[in-house]
Amino acid sequence: MAELILLRHGQSAWNATNQFTGWTDVDLSELGEAEAASAGALLQEAGTDLRVLHTSVLTRAVRTAEIALHVAGRSWLPVTRSWRLNERHYGDLTGQDKKETATRYGMDQLKLWRRSYDVPPPRMPDGDERLVDSDPRYRDVPREFLPRTECLRDVVNRVRPYLADVINEDLRREGARGGAVIVVAHGNSLRALRMILEGIAEDQIVDLEIPTGIPYRMRLDANLDIIDAAYLGDPAAAARAAEAVARQAG
Repeated sequence: MAELILLRHGQSAWNATNQFTGWTDVDLSELGEAEAASAGALLQEAGTDLRVLHTSVLTRAVRTAEIALHVAGRSWLPVTRSWRLNERHYGDLTGQDKKETATRYGMDQLKLWRRSYDVPPPRMPDGDERLVDSDPRYRDVPREFLPRTECLRDVVNRVRPYLADVINEDLRREGARGGAVIVVAHGNSLRALRMILEGIAEDQIVDLEIPTGIPYRMRLDANLDIIDAAYLGDPAAAARAAEAVARQAG
């Protein structure tokens, strides 16, 4: 039996100020560091035999993994990082305050942009200083793969091959030895993974909220079908944290 642990990064500096972050490289807040440490304690308490780590290339995910695995006593894990696990690109909303955006465009429009499957935010203009085209972490990524905006469908499309070709191979190898794979990423890339793995329908994914800093453990059979899945720790605490995410837009 294989185990897959999905962990959303701890609160970032822009989470704290209620801004759309997307591909902007923002560090953890003080609370986010504490959430990462708490996640590590939950992993240690669960006794999960972590063998392999995957993260996005964004600092908030990288540091969450470092802190959590240090607490769990697994800082030595081999790690693979991929832009395919990055947060959804929020286009021209990047850096904007979520409540102010709701006031400007209305809650219905904001909910479409934040949680619908196939409605992207307005595109970030060419030449915008917020673009990541010159960032060295993307120097080997073909230019046409670097987004100007994304909906969840776009994230699913970029996550799916990474799941199939990289994560699943680790799950098969480590699962045969009773080991676990941990993925530390972002709200929307983890929503995409869960949508694929759990077969969540397009019209239901809008209601899935991913709390920060709480590991979600999936136990899988030899065919990588889910046997069971749940958040580690107190289920009520996970539900409250997910509700807090939902309230961010006001």
